[in-house]
Amino acid sequence: MSAKVVKNDAEWRAQLTAEQFRVTRRHGTERAFSGTYHASKSEGRYACVCCQQPLFDSARKFDSGTGWPSYTAPIAEGALEERKDRSFMTVRTEVLCSRCDAHLGHVFPDGPPPSGLRYCINSAALDFQPRT
Repeated sequence: MSAKVVKNDAEWRAQLTAEQFRVTRRHGTERAFSGTYHASKSEGRYACVCCQQPLFDSARKFDSGTGWPSYTAPIAEGALEERKDRSFMTVRTEVLCSRCDAHLGHVFPDGPPPSGLRYCINSAALDFQPRT
C-alpha cells in the first residue's frame, strides 16, 4: 500500500463534509439505512473518502439487511487495519483504512461464505468509482 497520509483536523475538515469528518476522523456511525451506498447495486470500486485508497469491490458486496454497505472481504490484503473497539460496553473489531487511519466501520464473523465475514462499512467513509 502507499505511504501513510497524515493531516491535522483543520486539513481534514477542509476536505470532508461534516458527516464524513464525524464518521472517519471521530469514529462515528451513520444511522442504519441512511447511507448512500447501503442498497447500491452498481458495479465498481469503493475507495476511502479521505485518501482514495481502494478498499472494496462491488463483486464482494452483499445485502446483509443491516442498513450499511456490507462486504465479504477487502479489495486487497493490506488495504485495511483492524483494532479492538471496546466502546458501548462490548468488544468489536474496528476497521480502518491502512493508508490514512480513517474509521470505516466494523467486521463481524457472521457473513456468507467463503470468508464468513461481514465488513459493515459506513457509506460516509466511502467514495464509489464506477467500473468503466
